[in-house]
Amino acid sequence: MSITAEHKQELIKKFATKPGDTGSPEVQVAILTARINGLTDHFKANKKDNHSRRGLLTMVATRRKLLDYVKGKDEARYTKLITELGIRR
Repeated sequence: MSITAEHKQELIKKFATKPGDTGSPEVQVAILTARINGLTDHFKANKKDNHSRRGLLTMVATRRKLLDYVKGKDEARYTKLITELGIRR
């Protein structure tokens, strides 16, 4: 369900806006997307796991808020981010 430390570091390297950047919205959205994808696969096998489903909904809401923030700041960054992550369309 969770992502490995190596995978997380790869995401940080790929989406960081500057060296040592771990807290930018792009990095946070990328990590949340990886976690959401892992949980989505988990629910295909465990349909009745409602406790984890609540956590998934919280992560989706957090990602939505971060994406709205990026979209409000810079539309080009938002478009680039969602195309790289394969979110929407």
